[in-house]
Amino acid sequence: MKRKPADLTLRETLRWEPQTGFQRIDQHMRRLLRSADALGFRAPANAVQALEKTVGGEKPLCVRLVMNYKGELDIEAADFNPVQTNAVWRVRIATKTTLDSTDTFYRHKSSRREPYDAARAEFSAEEADEVLLLNERGELCEGSSTSIFVEMPDGQLLTPPLDSGILPGVLRADLIRERKARGQALKPQDVTGRRLFVGNSLHGLIAAELI
Repeated sequence: MKRKPADLTLRETLRWEPQTGFQRIDQHMRRLLRSADALGFRAPANAVQALEKTVGGEKPLCVRLVMNYKGELDIEAADFNPVQTNAVWRVRIATKTTLDSTDTFYRHKSSRREPYDAARAEFSAEEADEVLLLNERGELCEGSSTSIFVEMPDGQLLTPPLDSGILPGVLRADLIRERKARGQALKPQDVTGRRLFVGNSLHGLIAAELI
């Protein structure tokens, strides 16, 4: 389903820590500006300053930024609830929903989330902590709100490449830049016998088990 430009919004979700401030804010802003340029949105004015005005206090915060096509920002902050460090998420693969690797719209983090929401709805929270999507070639793409990582014997992480039809996640880009991860097309069978992680900039890497 296509949206009219007035209905579409771009989104970023950032973590703020009292001692260190926003995590990866430069990377989030670069992604926002790239998407704005690609989709014909007006560039936001003073987005970083607007974010800084929203935060404060002694507790970590989850900060959600929403921008419309005029470059107008809506920013909300809430307490950040971290994932337990020893948590292992149960993940399943969506069977009724797939991503189209040729649809480049999903390379932008926006309010257009139909396949992600549909995949997540295939399983209840009791059945799965996260749901992974495949593309039309049967390749692993991403979770409903996370990137996918498979650990090799040498410790390097493999993550689906952009041409599998994924969002360029901020955490994913950081790990690739640090040479801790590299892009490679993955099938579900590639996970067998290897450590699996999902993650995003908000929560970092989370150990996962495909069930």
